Amino acid sequence: MSRGQLRIYLGAAPGVGKTFAALEEAHRRALRGTDVVVGFVEPHGRTHTAELLYGLEVVPRRTVEHEGARFEELDVDAVLARAPKVALVDELAHTNVPGSRNEKRWQDIDELLEAGIDVISTVNVQHLESLNDVVAQITGVPQRETVPDEVVRRADQVELADITPEALRRRMVHGNVYPAEKVGPALANYFRVGNLTALREIALLWLADKVEDQLEQYREDQHITATWESKERVVVALSGGDEGDTLIRRAARIAARSGGADLKAVYVASGDGLTSARSARNLARQRTLVEDLGGTYHQVVGDTIPDALLEFARGVNATQLVLGASRRGRFAQMLSRGVGVTTTASSGKIDVHLVSHERVATVKRARGGRGVIGGTRRRLGIALALLGIPALCLALLPFQQELSLTTMILIVLTAVLGLTLTGGMWPALLGALAGSVMLNYFFTKPHNTLKLHDQEQLISLVIFIALALGGASVVNLSAARARLAARASAEAQTLTMLAGNVLRGGSRVEDLLEQLRETFSLKSVTLLERTEPGAGPAERQDPRLWRMVACAGEGCASPGAAENDLPISDDLALALRGHTLEAADRRIAQAFAMHAAAALERDRLERQAEAVQRLTDTDKLRTALLAAVSHDLRTPLASARVAVSSLRSTGDLFTPEERDELLEAAETSLARLTSLVDNLLDMSRLQAGVLGANPVPVALDDAVPWALDEIGDAAATVRLDVAPDLPEVLADPGLLQRILVNVVANALRFSPEGAPPLVIAGRHGGLVELRVVDRGPGVPDEDRETMFTPFQRLGDRDNTSGVGLGLALSRGLAEAMGGSLVPEATPGGGLTMVLALPQASDGKKDAE
Repeated sequence: MSRGQLRIYLGAAPGVGKTFAALEEAHRRALRGTDVVVGFVEPHGRTHTAELLYGLEVVPRRTVEHEGARFEELDVDAVLARAPKVALVDELAHTNVPGSRNEKRWQDIDELLEAGIDVISTVNVQHLESLNDVVAQITGVPQRETVPDEVVRRADQVELADITPEALRRRMVHGNVYPAEKVGPALANYFRVGNLTALREIALLWLADKVEDQLEQYREDQHITATWESKERVVVALSGGDEGDTLIRRAARIAARSGGADLKAVYVASGDGLTSARSARNLARQRTLVEDLGGTYHQVVGDTIPDALLEFARGVNATQLVLGASRRGRFAQMLSRGVGVTTTASSGKIDVHLVSHERVATVKRARGGRGVIGGTRRRLGIALALLGIPALCLALLPFQQELSLTTMILIVLTAVLGLTLTGGMWPALLGALAGSVMLNYFFTKPHNTLKLHDQEQLISLVIFIALALGGASVVNLSAARARLAARASAEAQTLTMLAGNVLRGGSRVEDLLEQLRETFSLKSVTLLERTEPGAGPAERQDPRLWRMVACAGEGCASPGAAENDLPISDDLALALRGHTLEAADRRIAQAFAMHAAAALERDRLERQAEAVQRLTDTDKLRTALLAAVSHDLRTPLASARVAVSSLRSTGDLFTPEERDELLEAAETSLARLTSLVDNLLDMSRLQAGVLGANPVPVALDDAVPWALDEIGDAAATVRLDVAPDLPEVLADPGLLQRILVNVVANALRFSPEGAPPLVIAGRHGGLVELRVVDRGPGVPDEDRETMFTPFQRLGDRDNTSGVGLGLALSRGLAEAMGGSLVPEATPGGGLTMVLALPQASDGKKDAE
C-alpha cells in the first residue's frame, strides 16, 4: 500500500484562517466525490469555523482521563477502522495527553499516512522547532508545543494561509478569533502589529526555503546539473532600437531566476554616433519599462561602446551582461567583430548573454575611436587604395582600345571617391597617387612607361588628382560635422536625463554626484567648499582650505588633487578623479556642478526654513500660552481671591462650617493653579529642550498606586492589573507620576458611568508597556495626533478644565525618559493610551 499524502496549511499566527482553509478544502474534495472525514478539528468557539463542520462526517473523539480531568483526543484507531481517502486532523504540533499511544499528534498523523490515508493538517510557524526561540524572542511568549521541521518539510504540499496584520487585528476586534474578554490583552501583547509583521515574514521565508527544496528535488529527478547563482546583478545594454523591450524582459527574467538579482539598464551615448528621434522615444519607453520591472536606468558617455559597457558593469559589480545579438551581414562581421563579440572577449568574469531578437536596431553608429574616421575604416581604405585601385586598372586593360583615357580617368576617379567615403583623406590620397601612376603607365602613350608626350593627358591626370583630393576633403569635413552633431546629441541626451532626474525628485546633492560619477565612469566626485581664504594657485592644492560637502566614491581633500578641477564659484569646486575629461565632457560635468551647487543651496535654505518654522511654532506656543494664562488661569485665581477676601473682610459673619468651606475652595483653587503653572513651566522647558530627566529603576506596581492617590477619590474605581513580578522600568519617578496622573485623569474624565478605566501592564522584549484603557467615545484616527498638540481639548469646550497641556506634556515627558506614549483604539469602543518605557534590567524585580 502506498503512503498517503500530507497537505499542511501553514500560518503566521492563530486566527489567520488555517483551519477555515483546511475545512474548505475538505468540502471541495467531498463535492468531487472523495471520501473525506474530520478526524479532529477544534473550532475554539469561532462561529464561522464551526459552521464549516456541517456536511462533513466527524469521527468521534477519544476521551482520556488525566489527573482527575477529562480530555478529548484524536481517535487514531477509529480513523484507521473507518479508512477514508482523506482525513482532516487539525493542530499538527499538538501534544497528546499523557497515557496516549503517541506523545505528539504528528506521530498520530504519521500512522494515518502509513495506512495510505491522505491527511490535511495545520500548523503555526511559531511551533516549528527551528523557529521556536526566534518567535519567543520577538513576541516574548515561548511555545511549549513544537514539531520537528523535517515533519513539515517532507509534506507533499505546504500552503500558506496568509492575512495582513491589520486585517487579523480587525478580525480579532470583531470577535472572530478570541472571546471579547481576551481581545484587549491579546492585541496588547502577542498580536501587536510589529509582532504579526515579523511572524508573517518568517512564515514567508520558511515557505520560500521549502519551495527551494522542492525545486532542487525536481532538478535532481530531472537530472538537471547546471548550478544557479545565489545573488546576481544583471546589466542589460540598450541601443535605442526596438529590440530593447525584448532585451529588458529577458534580463528581468534572468534576474528573477537568479534569486531576485538587481536589474540595471544602461545606454551608451556615444560621442561619435547619431541618435535618431525614434531612438529617443524608444529609450524613454524602455526606461519606464525597466523601472516598472523593479530595475534602474542609467546612461553613460563613451566613444567605444564595449569599453563603456564593461566599465559600467564592473563599476556596479555586475555578474551578468545582456546584449542583443548582431544583425550585421557576414562581410561586415569579417571587417569588424562588432559590439557583442568584442564585449564578450573582454568581459572577464562577467557572463555575457547574446540574446537573439526579431527586431533590427534602428540606431546606426559610426564605429571607431576618437578620430574623425575610425581606425578600422582607415585601415580598410588604405588596403583598398594599395590593392583595389591597381586591381581596377588591371581589370580595365582589356578595354584599352575601346575606351578613351577620359573614360578610364572617370572610372578610377569614381573608385577613389568611394575610398574617401570609406577611409577619409589618407586612403583617398594614396588611391589618387596609385590611380594616377597606373593610368599613366597603362593608358597614356607611350604605353607601359611613365613618360608623357601629350600635354592634354598631363592636364587630365592633374585634374584627376585634384578632384580626388577635393572629394576626400569634403568627406573628411562632413565626417567632422557629423561627429560634432553626434557629440551635441549625446550631450543633449545626458542633460535631458539630468533634468528629468531633477524633475523626478532625485535632486539631492549626493544623487547628482553619483549620477555624474556613473555617467563618466569616474572613481569619485567630490563637492568641496572653501573654509579659509587663500592666495595664488597653491590654494587649490591645500586641503586645509577646503571642506568636503558631499561625495560619491572615495573623497578628495582638495580640488587640485584631482585630475579634473571644476570651479563653481569663489567658494565651491567640484573635484573629479578617475581620468581626465575631454573639453566636451567638461561642459556636461560643469552643468552637473551647477545643479549640485543649486541643490546644496536649496538644502541649506530648507534647513533655514525649518529653523524659521521652529521659531514660528515657538511664537505660536507663546501666543497660545498668553491666551491660556489670561483665560483658563483666571478662574482658579479668582476663586481663591474671592474666598480669601471674604474671610478677611467678613470673617465674623461665617459659621465654622462656612469658613471651612471657603478655606477648602481657596485651597482647591490654589492647588489647581499650582498644577496648571507647573504644566506650563514644564511645557516651556520641553519646548526649550532644557527639561532634565534622571531615570532610575522604578517599580510600576508602586508608581501606579501613588499616581492614583494623587488623583484622589475619583480614581477609586480604576481597575488595576499590574503584576508585582514585572521588571522595573528606567524612569524619573517624579516625571512618571506626572504622566500617570495626566493620562489616568484624562481616562476618568471620558469614561462612562459603570465602565471605569483599566490600567494593565506587560513586558514586550526590552520594554514594559502600561496601558490605560477607557470605554469612552474614543477619538477618530485623524484626530489622535491632534490630542498631543498643546492647548487642544478635543470634544471639550468648557473653560474650567485647564489649558489642554496634559497629553502634550505627558508625551514630552515620556520621550525625555527614552519612552513613548501612543494612542490606540480600544476594541469595542474607547481609547487606549500605551506608555512604553525601557526595562531597568532583564531580571524580575527583587523581592523586598
